[in-house]
Amino acid sequence: MARIKCKSPLTPHKTTSTHSGVCHSDLGIMSNAWKGLPHPTQAGQVGGHEGVGVIVKMGTATREGAGGGVKVGDRVGIKWIAGTCGGCLPCLEGMDAQCVKGKISGYYTGIRYCLPFKRIQLLFFFADETVLKGHIAVQLATRGMAMRVIGIDAGSKEKLVRDCGAEHFIDVTKHDDKSIAEEVVKTADGLGASAVLVCTASNKAYAQSIDMLRFGGTMVCVGIPEGQPEPIGNAFPAKMVFKNITIASTAVGNRRDAIEVMDFAARGVVKTVYRTEKVEKLNDVFQEMHEGKLSGRVVIDLD
Repeated sequence: MARIKCKSPLTPHKTTSTHSGVCHSDLGIMSNAWKGLPHPTQAGQVGGHEGVGVIVKMGTATREGAGGGVKVGDRVGIKWIAGTCGGCLPCLEGMDAQCVKGKISGYYTGIRYCLPFKRIQLLFFFADETVLKGHIAVQLATRGMAMRVIGIDAGSKEKLVRDCGAEHFIDVTKHDDKSIAEEVVKTADGLGASAVLVCTASNKAYAQSIDMLRFGGTMVCVGIPEGQPEPIGNAFPAKMVFKNITIASTAVGNRRDAIEVMDFAARGVVKTVYRTEKVEKLNDVFQEMHEGKLSGRVVIDLD
């Protein structure tokens, strides 16, 4: 059973971790797949950044009932952004992930704040940090925001994506770079998509996404390709200007975003597709992830 000590003067308390989601970034960091990160892995760094546990002790600077009503025995979640200064300009604008002194759970063991939530929201928390991990994003877009979604993935994911509310599905294995963009444009009323969220860690997917957009469309960078960093292919200035295309990006949401999306789970709007495994099976999970065979989410049971 993992134990996390929270030492901040604002919210020091002790949490016993019971579960952790498995993210593709855990695999990337463990294998040093992102060349921009320190190599070898820094001393004291631990894996996993989606922890959930139970408060077993309140610190002297934390009042029971403060900050969302947390108290001993409450279940809380540790976000990817585990600590912020609260005083820099990004923090003041609600951009937690851009805090100039931010700490990342999994890199550092000191946690500044946790998020309280109901039992029903547990599995949703694991899928909350980036783009809500694909199948959750599809549910939020279709059931929570009334958007029309085209899912693009390997054919083995079609049932999952459609069950989550996608109106259309395109199998990437049946298309080349040109035809997949043409298929998206054709499916989206012959104009193209209003937005494309690139969740996969693939430079090729980024290059393909530009031609999938309609006029005034937005491509959102989420997945971070492994290996040496490369610029986004096919993002020619003339094409961007004439179609008025925007490139945006996001790492994770802030605390308010997390609370709002977990509320969707509490109301039954979205549901997580998952399975649990013991920590001894983690290497097998990573192998499945590497081979692209995982559907939904894997949660490690630390009990």
